[in-house]
Amino acid sequence: MAEAERIISTPENPETSGAEQPPQVPGGRSPEAAADQPAESTEPTSSAAGTERTGAGAAGDATGRGRRRIAVLFAVAVLAYVLDLVSKMIVVARLEHHASVEVLGEWLQFEAVRNPGAAFGMGEAFTVIFTLIAATVIVVIIRLARKLYSLPWAVALGLLLGGALGNLTDRIFRSPGVFKGAVVDFIAPKHFAVFNLADSAIVCGGILIVLLSFRGLDPDGTVHKD
Repeated sequence: MAEAERIISTPENPETSGAEQPPQVPGGRSPEAAADQPAESTEPTSSAAGTERTGAGAAGDATGRGRRRIAVLFAVAVLAYVLDLVSKMIVVARLEHHASVEVLGEWLQFEAVRNPGAAFGMGEAFTVIFTLIAATVIVVIIRLARKLYSLPWAVALGLLLGGALGNLTDRIFRSPGVFKGAVVDFIAPKHFAVFNLADSAIVCGGILIVLLSFRGLDPDGTVHKD
């Protein structure tokens, strides 16, 4: 009888009776199941991250556009200035103290003229004042370029800048003296004042600015509608 009780109290599987049970993780899952479950993300939500990227991209695009417009402004200014400077050098070397050259008969001629006044021969008694005005215009344009996002405005301001630099160079470096130099003019239409390429650039830039203002387009690219 004692032998029977010992047999009944003995575990059926002695090999597994003392085996360790696998550890449990919170929620009653095994480590293998927990490993298969993806970890919770601590990064910002996709919508917030997308908004941040969109804002950064818009700011980068605006900065890129601004730099391209500034590049256009200075490219136009350099082109206008170089054309004016080269044309004046040729006129002084080949045409000054010589007879005028007919381009379109008597309707358009090339004639070297020294002009101490403003564009188209106006205001000859105010050479110094016109010199200061030209220098002020150049400074204003350069300061305005920092907020420039409009391509038409970039072209217009580039023409103004190149023309102002062209005539200012004559005011500073040509006789009779610094800030009193006479500008070289050579384009002589019939029944009209003699002018140069710098004058043409200034007038074209001014007309373009007037047209842009009538359309309500600002230098920063915004449009005002009435």
